[in-house]
Amino acid sequence: MMQRLSTKSADFDAQLKNLLHISEEDSSSIEQTVTNILREVQNTGDEAVLRLTKEFDRLNASSMADIELTPTQMRTAFEQLPQEQKSALEAAAHRVKMYHERQMIESGCHSWEYTEEDGTKLGQQVTPLDRVGLYVPGGKAAYPSSVLMNAIPAKVAGVKEVIMVVPTPDGLHNPLVLAAAYVAGVDRAFTIGGAQAIGALAYGTVTIPAVDKIVGPGNAYVACAKRRVFGTVGIDMIAGPSEILVICDGTTDPDWVAMDLFSQAEHDELAQSILLCPDADFIEAVAKSIDKLLPRMPRREVIQTSLSTRGIMVLVKDMREACEISNYIAPEHMEISAINPREFLPFIRHAGAIFLGKFTSESLGDYCAGPNHVLPTSRTARFSSPLGVYDFVKRSSLIEVSEEGANTLGKIANTLALGEGLQAHAMAAQMRLKK
Repeated sequence: MMQRLSTKSADFDAQLKNLLHISEEDSSSIEQTVTNILREVQNTGDEAVLRLTKEFDRLNASSMADIELTPTQMRTAFEQLPQEQKSALEAAAHRVKMYHERQMIESGCHSWEYTEEDGTKLGQQVTPLDRVGLYVPGGKAAYPSSVLMNAIPAKVAGVKEVIMVVPTPDGLHNPLVLAAAYVAGVDRAFTIGGAQAIGALAYGTVTIPAVDKIVGPGNAYVACAKRRVFGTVGIDMIAGPSEILVICDGTTDPDWVAMDLFSQAEHDELAQSILLCPDADFIEAVAKSIDKLLPRMPRREVIQTSLSTRGIMVLVKDMREACEISNYIAPEHMEISAINPREFLPFIRHAGAIFLGKFTSESLGDYCAGPNHVLPTSRTARFSSPLGVYDFVKRSSLIEVSEEGANTLGKIANTLALGEGLQAHAMAAQMRLKK
């Protein structure tokens, strides 16, 4: 079912590159549609949001009050969940919160300053964003876990207000999404989606306040809208189809590896699952596990399409070569399923999240391990990081120059400013020099 490659093949690099490529949808059509929607929302606000929500989500709301979820509705959704689901949501939220609180301390998301000998003080002031918009998908599937992963780090960072938008086609609410919003501390929520929701968050309407940054995944129209409003607001990233890459030494149960490959393939037909292994017999065993387990999967048609069109099994020379290939792919999720996974960790440079050891399934990271599951896709892990508290704060430089420091720094600045031909810059420094 999955494509089989070997690094011994003369054209391996070309084959791999071809299989990693994603044929984009008709981007010109999407661009034009999104441009029109954003313009309409910017010009007519609430009126446009109501009309477009009726058109695309078949939700006939007479006023904006009909599409805003109240805190009571979110709390009630949580209270009415079965106890097992309530406990799972709370446990996952607690772990995500603990991880991001530690991240807040360890990743430099705090203010600091130091004083030089002449009394000049330099430093950094870190402040949270005022308001953030959270987009939660609501089409093919609903993702309460995404609510936790996006809202909790924002709250840990100190964001004052989190606004959630979630499409509810035909007016059907997902109780788990509403309950997750309650647990995560979402402040306001609106049942709108698509490019119109992104436009409302970016530009603001009478009812929906404009935000400073928009986070959360969506379809091609949402991604296009986020790209277009960037600059008016910040965005987290442009997310592509989900990915998993498993590096295995051949010692893990092949059924486990097959199911890990399924775990991303079941997201959608464009998701990509890749296995790198130096053991040809183990690759064959995983293939047999796929054939055995696939008929039991409720989303088997989606999995089958994903694996047959984008799935790859690669026979590599050794685990070190597997690490190098993984670095080229820079996957969203990367498992090192080996007896001693940390032996290979120093060789991994590019990955959104790294899962170490055969007991660490990617799904644990998706839901409850603690680290964020909003990760860079489409090889952007080469230069991007998982969503974190650092995405919800900004840094301001602090400069307080003493009289003595102005005399020293002023001479340097004067020389450099004159060299650039900027007389006012030079004079501003000169005026503060000791006479």
